[in-house]
Amino acid sequence: MSETGTPQMRAVSQDTAGGPEVLKVITTDRPVPGPTEILVRVHAAGVNPTDWKTRGGGRFLDGSSEQPFILGFDVSGVVEAVGLGVTLFAPGDQVFGMPRFPHPAGTYAEYVTAPARHFAHLPAGLDHVHGAALPLAALTAWQALVDTADVQPGARVLIHAAAGGVGHLAVQIAKSRGAYVIGTARKAKHEFLRDLGADELVDYTEQDFATAVRDVDLVFDTIGGDYVARSLRTLRPGGSLVSIVPPDDTFPTDQAREAGVRTAFVLVEPDRSGLQAVADLVNAGKLRVNVETAVPLEDAAKAHALGETGRTTGKIVLTVAP
Repeated sequence: MSETGTPQMRAVSQDTAGGPEVLKVITTDRPVPGPTEILVRVHAAGVNPTDWKTRGGGRFLDGSSEQPFILGFDVSGVVEAVGLGVTLFAPGDQVFGMPRFPHPAGTYAEYVTAPARHFAHLPAGLDHVHGAALPLAALTAWQALVDTADVQPGARVLIHAAAGGVGHLAVQIAKSRGAYVIGTARKAKHEFLRDLGADELVDYTEQDFATAVRDVDLVFDTIGGDYVARSLRTLRPGGSLVSIVPPDDTFPTDQAREAGVRTAFVLVEPDRSGLQAVADLVNAGKLRVNVETAVPLEDAAKAHALGETGRTTGKIVLTVAP
């Protein structure tokens, strides 16, 4: 309790932009759920590239930059209280979600409040560490492959950085749709990806995927840069390239048009129906999330340093409550 009697909580905050060292544990007021919101006791919080990009730039994607702020979007935990009008959940329910994105959500904390419809029930048998690893990455893959590209059975799908946080889930989601999946990844990760169902793999350190792969229906780009223009050479006329990397002045719009290729940029959104679809795949044994490491909340800086190496297989998670 604070001196005024307000319940307190621990959180990881920053009061300046910078490297992982700017992250520190603070004590702050516990939030209170407003109408249509739930209060979640956080058991685990996922770590994503958008977190360390926000930390380093001192600014969220929506432009919010008021310091200090609390990072984090992925969360898995237990409903502590519900606000006025909430009927989907009750105290004690286990939930997971990606609330408020791209606006600040503050899940690197012991408690978080957010709209009830930004959550879904945690899949049966899934622990909170794996629940926290799912939402942002799985929703990104789902919204790109299903909502945007509408992957159909038999489609040839090329997934870049296939062993990454988004990529390894995209492989499984594409396979669940009946696609033939080709992934780019270092050779050391090929066995992992074959176990997830990948049909064909290219070691980008030894072979140029743009010459090794042909006649794909969809490229799912998670890297950007010159990968976009090179990926166009792998697509059949009428194919699609869906990217989660914001296009810049180098984006080959004219080249794509001349090649008869459709392009789209996807920014993930909170999506209860998408979360439920992801949960259904987990419950059906068709989707599993790989957690490379889980560290305590107070070690958030270590988690960021690891994530920024770009070498993780799957996800990194912060553990908050037992």
